[in-house]
Amino acid sequence: MTDDIEMAIKEALAGGDRSRLGTKLPVRERLQLLLDEGSFVEDGLLARALEPGLPADGVLTGTGRIDGRIVAVIAHDPTVKAGSWGGATVEKQIRILERADADLLPVIYLVDSAGGRLTDQLEFFPGRRGAARIFDLQVRLSGRVPQLCCLFGPSAAGGAYMPAFCDWVAMVEKNASMSLASSRIVEVVTGERTTLDDMGGAEMHTTVSGSGDLLCPDDASAIEALRDCFSYLPSHFHSLAPEAASFAPPTGSLDGVIPEDDHVSYDIRSVVERLVDHRSFFEIKRTFAAEIVVGFARLAGAVVGLVANQPCVRAGAIFVDSADKAARFITWCDAFNIPLVFLVDVPGFMVGAEVERQGIIRHGAKMIAAMSSAEVPRICVVLRKAYAAGYYAMSSPGFGPRATIALPSARIAAMGADAAVRAVYTNRIEAIEDLSERERFVEEKQNEYEQTLGLLRLGSDLYIDAVVAPDRLRDELIERLAAASSWQREFGRRYHGVWPV
Repeated sequence: MTDDIEMAIKEALAGGDRSRLGTKLPVRERLQLLLDEGSFVEDGLLARALEPGLPADGVLTGTGRIDGRIVAVIAHDPTVKAGSWGGATVEKQIRILERADADLLPVIYLVDSAGGRLTDQLEFFPGRRGAARIFDLQVRLSGRVPQLCCLFGPSAAGGAYMPAFCDWVAMVEKNASMSLASSRIVEVVTGERTTLDDMGGAEMHTTVSGSGDLLCPDDASAIEALRDCFSYLPSHFHSLAPEAASFAPPTGSLDGVIPEDDHVSYDIRSVVERLVDHRSFFEIKRTFAAEIVVGFARLAGAVVGLVANQPCVRAGAIFVDSADKAARFITWCDAFNIPLVFLVDVPGFMVGAEVERQGIIRHGAKMIAAMSSAEVPRICVVLRKAYAAGYYAMSSPGFGPRATIALPSARIAAMGADAAVRAVYTNRIEAIEDLSERERFVEEKQNEYEQTLGLLRLGSDLYIDAVVAPDRLRDELIERLAAASSWQREFGRRYHGVWPV
């Protein structure tokens, strides 16, 4: 190898100005944490080698392994012109995504980029091999291979769509941001005065917008979380998620966890941790739309997706954001052959003028459409209340789950007993002047209502498939999912539906 090539390789490996990093890790240290030792095979190391100050043109691309599984990698180098994109930067990313598309490789994005270089816009912006091709390929890959992202720094302007097209995004606190423009440009264009943190910071996106899935304190924890997330996913849509050793939860009994009184709250995670394999629950978007809880877990070592109402937040009612959160997660599980378990304790969709203006019907329809069109095995477990259209959205019998299971504490109805009685007998109740007599009348009608819709009646009429004791629920789910393990996907009925947006 000639001296000039050796020198160019050495300069490319060294990267740029590390004084820019602050608390960030250098890009190659990020890759060392992400990939199995010695597995990274790099492409385009000598990009722009004839031009000073542009080692690898600010992006590392290639393949490597995570726990033995091959992945494609895009990793921006913030020490080279703040990770900004020029012509070669874009071309390298396009090439590795084309390989991922051809070879069905999962794609890992380590994003830290100030966006496109305006000085080089003719090279990267308008053409067939411009930045638009990156997003085109991300859309082509969506649902075919997992696309996971760690956002360590900025993801600016059009480049903000790179994380947006990923299945899962971890954002590093105080460093990561996503926005379509800087706060300075926003003020010039709209007159609004804001800050980058308020407009596109990591905390905002993981709590308010939902564009981020997990807020992490530093680079290393974000990469660790990404590796953990990947362990629940198959390498591509033709395969199944890898199984793992099964560790039963240390406390398996649900006795006393779910209050009998519908109006008493509890944390649904206390149910989840007693059902799934020990420490296997990987929650998605924990701090966004917290009235619904979604995430991956394992039952007897096999991966499942959980969708659960959260009674201790807004009584577990489904709002606009929680409907979107659930719909996205259901679609993700269905794309990658992951069975779904719905844990139901829902008073229904939220009602009122404010949520109607926000489009609760449209967003609720999106959740129902996602659930109904999911072909993976689904099981519906009614823990306590299952009321109104909220029950429909949680995979009720009309949508063909493999089974509808009820705990003894379950109540299934179009409306809760108290609300139903007061709606049906409003005039009669108001006509009873004696308050104690009025209360007796209401209580009598409530008892009649609940007896009419009792579990024995629902089981007798086959509206539920089984009433299961709480301490048997985990074993019941394991056996029912095992019985559905040979399911096959349908093909060819249509291209796709026209879903609510």
